[in-house]
Amino acid sequence: MAESVALDPVDLHILRVLQNDARSTYRDLAAQVGVAPSTCLDRVARLRRSGVILGHRLRLDPAKLGRGLQALLSVQVRPHRRELVGPFVERVRALPEARSVFHLTGPDDYLVHVAVADAADLQRLVLDEFTARREVARVETRLIFQQWECGPLLPPGTPTPPGTTAPGGTAPA
Repeated sequence: MAESVALDPVDLHILRVLQNDARSTYRDLAAQVGVAPSTCLDRVARLRRSGVILGHRLRLDPAKLGRGLQALLSVQVRPHRRELVGPFVERVRALPEARSVFHLTGPDDYLVHVAVADAADLQRLVLDEFTARREVARVETRLIFQQWECGPLLPPGTPTPPGTTAPGGTAPA
């Protein structure tokens, strides 16, 4: 398990701003946080080196790319052995329809989030890419009707940012 990194209020403010707009320039970021641009640059570089900042991603709308149907596939692999885990995960990650893969405890071994064109495309994916594999014992499919993004990921004990909702759906006092 990865060790946590000590973050001060300035680091947390930088992370909050970048999570909401990763395209902020260092000058704008420094002005919002209240530090010099060189200090801001140094802190962001340290946050990257320490692994707190993992990268920047462009989010795309699957529906606008012809993949308007999303589903969660619960996959059971048998036998569930180490030598099958790596190749299975790499195969799933290589599928253009795969959005994310989770290795789980419990009756299902994996949860795979996929985005496909329609029900026929989902059926093709399940039959050709999952149940056709010898090690896949079972696949259970759940359609996603709607998805919501959650707020910024902040370390435990960090106050909820102003203008957001606290856990449990209540506004902070």
